[in-house]
Amino acid sequence: MTYIMSLLLLGLVLGLVAVASNPSPYFAALGLVVVAGMGCGVLINYGGPFLSLVLFLIYLGGMLVVFAYSAALAAEPYPETWGSRPVAGYMAVYVAGVALASSKLWGGWDEFSWVPGDELGELSVFRGDIGGVALMYSAGGGMLIISAWVLLLTLFVVLELTRGLSRGSLRAV
Repeated sequence: MTYIMSLLLLGLVLGLVAVASNPSPYFAALGLVVVAGMGCGVLINYGGPFLSLVLFLIYLGGMLVVFAYSAALAAEPYPETWGSRPVAGYMAVYVAGVALASSKLWGGWDEFSWVPGDELGELSVFRGDIGGVALMYSAGGGMLIISAWVLLLTLFVVLELTRGLSRGSLRAV
């Protein structure tokens, strides 16, 4: 379990470095998907699979809107990749900064934080996120529906703004 958690946290940090160092929206959106997946994997290991699923779906919806907007505004024929020199230089600087910060803060932080919520009760019937699921369905169901409609409306607004009135996405409708 510790190895999986270490791998997820390493992937989370490397995905954040990939997002921060890349000027191209295509590869930055891919980095955001990796970061969202790794963060949701950390939440799953700490006993929150439903929260992880909801967050991942919301993040994917938001990233779809951001990607559509940035790809429409910055349509480059040859975007810079992670292998190009400037981007690799930025990545090296960010990785060095993360290594320096982690070397300064290394002592004693991992003694108690690796215990997931589901491993404390051996024969427990309930999981760690049961209360959150009940609260999400009872009090937050309406907000989830409103959030989905707002994301859809934002997508149409972004497409209308980037394509103009004559070639808009709602023109066919």
